[in-house]
Amino acid sequence: WNRFFDFPESGPTAERSLGSGVVVDKKGYILTNNHVVDGATKIQVQLNGDTAHYTAKVVGTDEETDLAVLKIDANRDLSVAKLGNSDGVKVGDWVLAIGSPFGLKATVTAGIVSAKDRGGVGGQFQHFLETDAAINPGNSGGPLVDMAGQVIGINTAIVTQSTGYQGVGFALPSNTAVNVYNDLIEHGKVTRGSIGVSFQEEQSTNPIVLKQLGAPYGIVIEGVEPGSPASRAGLKPGDVITEVDGNPVRTGNDLVDRITHAKVGSMVRINYMRDRKEMGTNVMVEPRDRVFSGTANEKEEPSDENSPAKFGLHAETLSSERAQHLGMQGQRGVLVSEVEPGSFAEDIGFAAGDVIVEVNHNSVDTFNGLHRALADLRKGQEVVFKVLRQDENRGLLTVFLAGKVPA
Repeated sequence: WNRFFDFPESGPTAERSLGSGVVVDKKGYILTNNHVVDGATKIQVQLNGDTAHYTAKVVGTDEETDLAVLKIDANRDLSVAKLGNSDGVKVGDWVLAIGSPFGLKATVTAGIVSAKDRGGVGGQFQHFLETDAAINPGNSGGPLVDMAGQVIGINTAIVTQSTGYQGVGFALPSNTAVNVYNDLIEHGKVTRGSIGVSFQEEQSTNPIVLKQLGAPYGIVIEGVEPGSPASRAGLKPGDVITEVDGNPVRTGNDLVDRITHAKVGSMVRINYMRDRKEMGTNVMVEPRDRVFSGTANEKEEPSDENSPAKFGLHAETLSSERAQHLGMQGQRGVLVSEVEPGSFAEDIGFAAGDVIVEVNHNSVDTFNGLHRALADLRKGQEVVFKVLRQDENRGLLTVFLAGKVPA
């Protein structure tokens, strides 16, 4: 599948890309895709029917949904597109895709809504409207409109075996776009709620598993983040969440959407099954990035003592989500996100993606635990790190990296 970071024009000083957008506020606010503007040092906008080029600033971006909000100053009120209700769209409805494919401005193509709520194509929070309206490179960020001229989606991606249209395109629903837009305008970022549980859709909704656990439906919890709201509320792996605030949970989206849309700091009522008994608990919703980042947001203060940063390691507590992604379900440790060139860590063989589980035979489960273990080391002392490493050809390896603590 291709996203449209399109048509690079290599020159001695710059690379350029092309995309589309939608004016959603007369003051000059524009909705587009994050991948259209990501990494840009300068963004220029040309309005349909206007020869002028306006320099835009980025108000905010959301990588999870691939949306961005831009602002231009046109010194006049702009005509705006009306955002429709994407939930009211039906499969088979006629739609139009508008944009600048291959740089051809204001091109309109027609098709139908082929499917709704299409997941498994992008990220966790991307559930698309699928359409067969022709979407090509340059359409990214442009509107998908219904026959009333209302925007029901933001064209985002295509599935193709080449670089162009092959009949399958995807637009992020307008209702999702509106929520993201409002957060970006008000806060400059999107904050999603979480309670700190993880699961895999296919395994966690298996009817045979649910039957054995005594639940008619629900989501089986596979992991609970240490110190998370779910952990504090007493939820455990193996519990089956059946309801959130009285609403049944039959799919992963039922659970994720209820939690992520809940106000951060609010309490939600979770009903669940454990040992074939119905139970319930109140759980506080906290920011997702904080719940699953472990100590990723912690800043190390300059110090003479040994620390991960002094060794050339950038690291964070291994979250259950990352562990699952790395094929290390249930594993605890410290994930190495970056190794500084020329550092002690690079010298002894560390690589990004390594998971540190022991220092000199002592277990380390968190970033703070690693920090304490390194702080106890003396200059010149021998140190051995036990590391888990995913190898593309050989699978999960256990590696021992050793050296003497630098002066």
